Amino acid sequence: MSTTQPYSRSPELMSPEDTALVVVDVQTKLMPLIRGQARILWNLRRLIDGAEATGVRMLATEQYPQGLGPTVRELADRLGTIPSKMAFSCGGCEPFMAQLGASGVSKVLVSGIEAHVCVQQTVLDLLAAGYRVYIPVDAVGSRYQVDYETGLRRMESAGATLTTTESALFEWCQVSGTPTFKKISALVREAPPAD
Repeated sequence: MSTTQPYSRSPELMSPEDTALVVVDVQTKLMPLIRGQARILWNLRRLIDGAEATGVRMLATEQYPQGLGPTVRELADRLGTIPSKMAFSCGGCEPFMAQLGASGVSKVLVSGIEAHVCVQQTVLDLLAAGYRVYIPVDAVGSRYQVDYETGLRRMESAGATLTTTESALFEWCQVSGTPTFKKISALVREAPPAD
């Protein structure tokens, strides 16, 4: 009788044990201005639900909520306590950084808005702090396409890995045939919002 040893997963892959989902500044006064906002919100909600199903840690921030409003309700109800910040980078938010540091993760999937401002500055600071950073390109956005595209290019050239919502969900899930897979599969089968 032979026993099978578990295979070694690539260090490039995210898992619930080593990854946190970060949702950056998805707030009521700015979100309506973002290109493709309905699809971005849909993907953010699926990432949050997928993180909950797989045990991935979740963190979020709000940029100057007195001016930009709170996190959109659809997401806020799923995220718990959300610290506010004045720095564009989440790296400048002490409660956020303390929570991230205490989580023990080495990888961070950074989502939210805007791709070329708060998301980009957060990604660059997290890379500098030694984290492996991933960006779901369909769950980040900017008001203008040129800013979105340039932000993604700059983050990738600095060492961040571009991915998608569906890819991240399946990486977190890792295998089929489990109750977790059924939850992830249901999220993946959802129809996207009309553009």
